[in-house]
Amino acid sequence: MFDYSFAHWLAFLSAAVLLNLSPGPDIAFILGHTMRSGKRAGFFALFGVWSGACLHVLMAALGLSAILAASAVAFSTVKWIGAAYLVWLGIQALRSGGGNGLIKAAGEKLPVARIYRQGILVSLLNPKVAIFFLAFLPQFVLEGAGPAWAQLMLHGGLIIVVAAFIEPPLILLGGRLADAIRHNQKIGLWLDRGLGALFVALGVRLAIGSR
Repeated sequence: MFDYSFAHWLAFLSAAVLLNLSPGPDIAFILGHTMRSGKRAGFFALFGVWSGACLHVLMAALGLSAILAASAVAFSTVKWIGAAYLVWLGIQALRSGGGNGLIKAAGEKLPVARIYRQGILVSLLNPKVAIFFLAFLPQFVLEGAGPAWAQLMLHGGLIIVVAAFIEPPLILLGGRLADAIRHNQKIGLWLDRGLGALFVALGVRLAIGSR
């Protein structure tokens, strides 16, 4: 059970590190909340994204992602919902005055439950993540190393473990900057503008992108 070679783990962990370092809506979401509202908000954003990733892993293990990959209608539906959600988040930030929009000047005033839910949706409504897990994880399923679903769950969970070593330091670094600028309304305004433009751009990219 789960008997893998050193070369197997080296290849998998290298790919997992590169995956977690690549920029995307999840990293933008986490760092955006951190920079604008502090470490507490950043970590709840992180937990939300991780929860969404766990659901993607579960769907890949159960084969639900295969339905998404095979059905053009299902893929397009999720893609457009995800794109619309990102654009909506971006417009919220663009319309803010630096303290009342998507991310507020004091992280404690923005309900962390809302940040957490947004993180889940940002991750879950990106169909390319589901397709990636479906294409990536099966490559590391070996005959004789246990049930396929168990191997998929193991490797999918380890991707999130790798993220636990990469993403929290980014939050801590962003939190230091946030502590210095949190009460500066002008800087907060421009951070909201920049984050809003980024989310709109990511939403448009998701909408026009193919599988």
